[in-house]
Amino acid sequence: MLAPALAYILLLVALPFVAAVLLSLTNSSAGSLDVSFVGFRNFRAVVGNPVFKRALWNTFVFTFVSQVLVIAFGNILARALMRRFRGKTIARFLILMPWAAPISLATLGWLWIFDSTFSVINWVLKVVGYFGPGQWYYWLGDPTLGMVAIVTVHVWRMLPFSTVILIAGLSSIPAEVHEAADIDGAGTLSKAFYVTVPMMLPILSVALLFGVVFTFTDMSVVYLLTRGGPFNSTHVLASLAFQDGVLGGDVGRGAAIAIFLLPVLVVMAILTLRVSRRAEVA
Repeated sequence: MLAPALAYILLLVALPFVAAVLLSLTNSSAGSLDVSFVGFRNFRAVVGNPVFKRALWNTFVFTFVSQVLVIAFGNILARALMRRFRGKTIARFLILMPWAAPISLATLGWLWIFDSTFSVINWVLKVVGYFGPGQWYYWLGDPTLGMVAIVTVHVWRMLPFSTVILIAGLSSIPAEVHEAADIDGAGTLSKAFYVTVPMMLPILSVALLFGVVFTFTDMSVVYLLTRGGPFNSTHVLASLAFQDGVLGGDVGRGAAIAIFLLPVLVVMAILTLRVSRRAEVA
């Protein structure tokens, strides 16, 4: 019964990982069959590269900021959708749209939103008087604004996933618990911090850990929105590995960059298993 799952893990996870480790220790390049062992030369070259250091920093910033925003806004949306109001079904449908829409198609809309000339955000800011004479935001042409744009799109994309998980967590809390808290005179904040959050902690932890793993290894938003620009300033590790290993043809260097994702992923996997085990025990 476990054979299909084990075959999937072996063929699509274990073998590619072993291949990446072996390639990172060679001078392998696209279009060439001349491969020789170079040891840790690729890793030394990568660590000394300022573009890699910037990508590593961007990866942690991108992951931390986006996940904090996703959990915060997901909690607000989940609480709102738990209430009864007209148009609730339509609201749920609209909230789930970013998760269902293909990211490549959705990014085309965001490219227009962040366009240097036709950006709807810039024109709104200009109409309300936020911009002074000669002021204008070049969203995808500035390193800081480029990262803001990437985080914004990723939060928009991941928010439905977090909202659905948090709705399930809120629905699992018995109504009697809230009623007992009301009888004891607990206020809104007291119920939130001493009742809701502790009882939702396993679900919150799993949602956060899965989001961190997905965000840390994702390159689609970065590549589709900025392609790592301007001047390689918005690269994350996954997009930089793709640029060097696939587009640049330096397979060994790209594999070495990708291997740097391993320690964080191992830590996240261990934490996920521990949280899941505690949730099962509880």
